[in-house]
Amino acid sequence: MKKTSMAIALATALLTLGSTAALAQMKYNEAPQLKALVAAGELPPVEERLPPEPMVIQPAEEIGEYGGTWRRGWLGVSDRWGTGKILFERLLEFNWNGTEVLPNVATGWEASADGKVFTVHLRPGIKWSDGDPFDTEDIRFAYEDVMLNEDLTPNFPGWLIAGGERAVIEIVDDYSFRIRFAKPYGLFDINLVIRGGPHIPGALYAPSHYLKQFHPTYTEQDELDKMAKDANFEFWHQLFNHKADWVQNPDRPTISAWMMTVGPPAVQMVHERNPYYWKVDPAGNQLPYLDRKVTTLLENSEVLNLKLAAGELDFHFRHVRLTNATLFLEGRDRGDYRVLRWASADGASPLIMPNISNKDPVLREIISDRRFRYALSLAIDRDEMNELVHSGLGKPRQASLIPGVPYYSEEWEKAFADYDPERAEAYLDEMGLTERDRDGFRLRPDGKTLALTIYLSGWGPGVDAMELIKEYWEDIGVKVALNNAERSLFVTSTRANEHDVGIWGMDRHAPVIADMYWLVPRAPGYGIWANEYAKWYGSGGTSGEEPTGDLRRLYDLWDTVKVTVDAAERDRLMNEIIALHAKNIWLIGTVGENPSLVIVKNNFRNVPERLVSDNGLMTPGNAEPEQFFIRQ
Repeated sequence: MKKTSMAIALATALLTLGSTAALAQMKYNEAPQLKALVAAGELPPVEERLPPEPMVIQPAEEIGEYGGTWRRGWLGVSDRWGTGKILFERLLEFNWNGTEVLPNVATGWEASADGKVFTVHLRPGIKWSDGDPFDTEDIRFAYEDVMLNEDLTPNFPGWLIAGGERAVIEIVDDYSFRIRFAKPYGLFDINLVIRGGPHIPGALYAPSHYLKQFHPTYTEQDELDKMAKDANFEFWHQLFNHKADWVQNPDRPTISAWMMTVGPPAVQMVHERNPYYWKVDPAGNQLPYLDRKVTTLLENSEVLNLKLAAGELDFHFRHVRLTNATLFLEGRDRGDYRVLRWASADGASPLIMPNISNKDPVLREIISDRRFRYALSLAIDRDEMNELVHSGLGKPRQASLIPGVPYYSEEWEKAFADYDPERAEAYLDEMGLTERDRDGFRLRPDGKTLALTIYLSGWGPGVDAMELIKEYWEDIGVKVALNNAERSLFVTSTRANEHDVGIWGMDRHAPVIADMYWLVPRAPGYGIWANEYAKWYGSGGTSGEEPTGDLRRLYDLWDTVKVTVDAAERDRLMNEIIALHAKNIWLIGTVGENPSLVIVKNNFRNVPERLVSDNGLMTPGNAEPEQFFIRQ
């Protein structure tokens, strides 16, 4: 932690020493459309809109040119994170592959020797898209008026809790704030990267000047109630959350490269360039280069992939199916695009998550027996799946961390990952599941057919892979039904604990300690494989069910990791977490380490050829989309 803090401080110092004078002498340029607004007196000059020291972005290929519309697709409001990863500006950020923490909205931070107190420095002079200053009032408001308000935030953000106590945020001055924890917080810098963004609730900053009008601390309750009623909301906090939503409300100010001007339910969501964006290229050109981003609502990922193959979208990474690799490669000339292969940090695609907190008590007892999960894993012919679903481009493996990231374990990668249906059947027989129904499926202890319903959302290799899984598991006597739901329904169902097995992709591994999403189920929606236990953990024990045995040990270890400052001890604890996963196989893998296909029009430039793709890196946000441009 101290090394990271020192590295940021050094990097910031070098940047200041090496570039402050250059920035002071730099002549800034802006998009023609903004120049016209300045000339008409509708916008301040670019020098007044930029910070005194704007952040300088090095283009991937060359200095770009202004103009053009980025054409994208999306699958609805539940697919919002595809847009968010392009737009979110976090206080700190990772480099392209997640090995370094770098300045962004914040220029740096310092930690106390005991790891309990952190002082963060914002970049002076950033402005919201409506021209209002971005400063520590936006931090104070997000903490005091949103996080501490139980109507808006029923559960205080877990990442700001250490040792069971909430953090206290103090404002130092207009551009510096201090966060105090009751216990040492060894992962604070990492969490500041992952969660120091504009999410509501749980955000560390918010446009206070805009949102105060919807908050009872700043607006009379009677007036607020009327506003909520006029907008068809029952309570004021529902109105507030709607106004704070960066997808649903085009009026919400932003500090992102583009600001929404048309939102759902329109078929085309439109983002126009933010005239107050605070980043420039080395020549002093205010970013972004692109005028706008138009995202069209599409029926499903299959339609999106067909549009990509036809050359109708400019750049896409999300929902690009590896199974269509041949289609994309053969269509490059016809569609006038290129196909990039970014390195994926995906440990399993798809990831299979048997629900050990199943509502059905008989199924819960069966699934909670690790021998059952061993059997399900051993029944999978991963080599066949790789060839049929992944065109042979992936690696048959267990759901685990990938090589090259901290805490990778070869033992975990190979655990119960060989194809051995006879051994799988032996585990089921050992459990006493020997009786069969007239169709040959095994019977549960209560005499019912042993049947699992697999919930998935129709993305990537999930559907085709699950057809194979159904075949493999039925071969060992476990009946399978597939429920392929639209994403929002999938989320609702799994959060309601209605699933026997949930399917997703195992990303978030670069670096894993930044986001233990799959390894430690910590709240509804973050615990598909242990939802009720996740609810217990996320609520501090006030709801859900308390875990026992190895799962309880998993939670205890993670709680200790979070407050451990000593790096060597933290590594030891993390390795014990990894060993528990290798022993229990709570997560079942199939094929992983697939390349992430990126489809890019030939005139759409500054897209990096080399990148690590991962949710924790906010891909494609780590490609710095603000420097993308269309060559005219």
